[in-house]
This record gives sequence, C-alpha cells and structure tokens, in this order.
Amino acid sequence: MTSLLRFPPNELEELLVSLEAPRYRADQVLRALYQGGCDSIDALIQLPRDLRERMKTAGLTVQLPVILREVVSDDGDTTKALLSLPSGPTVETVLMQYPRSGRGPRSTVCVSTQAGCAMGCVFCATGQMGFERNIPAEDVVAQVLHFQRLLALRGEHVTNVVFMGMGEPLANYEETLRAVRQLTDPRAFDLAQRAITVSTVGIPRAIDRLATENLQVGLAISLHAPDDALRRRLVPTARPNSIAELLDSGRRYFRTSGRRVSIEYALVGGVNDAPRHAQELGKLLRGSGMHVNLIPLNPTAGPFVAPSRRGVREFRRILTEAGVNATVRIEKGSEIAAACGQLRTDVDAASGRGSAAFPSPS
Repeated sequence: MTSLLRFPPNELEELLVSLEAPRYRADQVLRALYQGGCDSIDALIQLPRDLRERMKTAGLTVQLPVILREVVSDDGDTTKALLSLPSGPTVETVLMQYPRSGRGPRSTVCVSTQAGCAMGCVFCATGQMGFERNIPAEDVVAQVLHFQRLLALRGEHVTNVVFMGMGEPLANYEETLRAVRQLTDPRAFDLAQRAITVSTVGIPRAIDRLATENLQVGLAISLHAPDDALRRRLVPTARPNSIAELLDSGRRYFRTSGRRVSIEYALVGGVNDAPRHAQELGKLLRGSGMHVNLIPLNPTAGPFVAPSRRGVREFRRILTEAGVNATVRIEKGSEIAAACGQLRTDVDAASGRGSAAFPSPS
C-alpha cells in the first residue's frame, strides 16, 4: 500500500494518468488531502467511483497516524501527540503555539524524521533510545496534517514546521527533502519555505547538499560545545574535528542560500555552561553572522541538570559582548516532556501503558 501523501503534484498527475484519469483530477485529490481533511480513498467523493476503485486496486491509500495518546501543557499552548505511523513506528510530534497581536497564533509543528536516533547525544532522551528506523516522507507530512486538522476546528492553521523532533533529519536525507517539498509545494500543503527549519547535529556533506536544493529553508546546527573534546563527550558520534567542519558547512550554506544559520547550544549545568565556554564560543562565532539559540537543559531521565538562571544570563551576556547575537529559547511544554531533548517513545501500545514521557494528569 502506498499513501497518496507520498506523491508531489507532478508525480500524482502521472499516477492518475496511468489509471486512465485526466490530469485535472490531481488537483481535486490534492485539495481534498491538504485542505479538505480527507482520510480515505472513499472520502474522495470528487472522483468517480470507478476511479476510486482503480486507485484502491492499485494499492493506493490515505493512511493517517493513529493517536495513542495526546497531552496538553498547563497553559494550553503545547500539545504532544504519541502517534503510531502507518509505516509502523511510533513517534512523538509536538504542536507549539505562540500568541500574536491582532491575528491568530503562530502554530509550529515539530516533526520527527526517525524513530529513535543514532547520534547518541547523552543529554537527549531520544538519543538514549537508540535508532529504530527512518520515517518515510508521507508519514512526516501526516504528522503535520494531524495537527492541521486539530487547528482547522479552531479556525487556525499551521504556520511553521521545524524538523527538530525525534531523529537526525539529514541522516534520512531523501525522505526529509521529499517531505519539505510536499509541505512547501503551492499545490500541496503550500507552506512558505522560510517557515521551515531543518535541524542537524552535524552531517557537513548533507548540509552542503541541502544548500544546492534551491530552497529557502532555515538551517539550525546543534553544536553544544565550543571545542571538539567536550563536544565528543556530549555527542559521542561527533568526528574529531566536527566543530570546524560544521561551521564551515554553515558558512557555505549561508553563502549559497542567503539564509542565516542558527547555532543550537543546549546548556548543561556544570558541563558546558561556564563563562570560559561562552568566551570560547564567542571567539568561534564572532563575525560569522550566525545566531545562537541557548537552550537550558530540559529534564530527562539522565543524570544531567539544568544551568542556573543567573548562569544562563551570564552566558548570553558574554556572547553578546563578543558580538554574537544570542537569545535564550523560550521552551514550551517541558512539564509534559514535549520540549527539546525530551521526546521518547518507550510505550507499550498494546497494553496502553505510557512511559515517563507521558505523566498521568493530576
């Protein structure tokens, strides 16, 4: 079975032509999928019944995730869904909303591109799961559509997508790219390219490849340390000279795409949050034009702790005085384990027993 969500408009046209349907039927299908909330071939009532039957016979389907559990933050701005994907794996996907004056909220969906992760970041719940499998593009798109349907009931819509959920997007390059193109195609989901950010813990060759794709998506590089020795403690899969390689690839990405690169830096108390670390990071990034997102560590089951608020302010001050633009990320949903580094899916779906990532409502 193959989901219709896998096909970009041009491929969908050719597919329907092969089923003896006129090309204009593709636009009807696309509108039903991305604007109409269609959840099955039979729901495509715009199409003749015989065409729908040919589509089913050809193994086509509209497969949507099954919701295993959904939790909402105390302020109502963050929703985390545990989804069983049609391709088999279970992932967590998050909707984060930020109020905007005079208009609807900015609604960002954080999607997962892998079940688990092979990068092994020691402070990240997903990294400690290990790697299970890559997620196909149609299931990445389906994660966005899951929340789009929820928002449509409120008269709202998805405004941004960040590839910052479970997994390393650039280690699943082809499917990540296909999902980006589906989400930004004017005839499909029609999201602005600049409303998408791809985050990577570091695959320089894939960053260089992404720069050639003629896209305007944002790039976020998860650095987490100012020197290679410390970085390899935090990211065991990092190469010996990964920092120089990543910063060089980030500069090339900016030169090719014109899009500013962000540096993600998780502040781990007593590990990488000292003033000397900020000074070293400032020297590395001075004059690069890169923006630093400082992310105070979110609680996980591991032994690491968050930095003090005073230490976070001091870290940012040192960077700013070094001429590096830095902000402290406002984390959403940490109390429901929906924030950066907290996504995990050790859930026995058959029994309905949840993991620590899904605390019981009080």
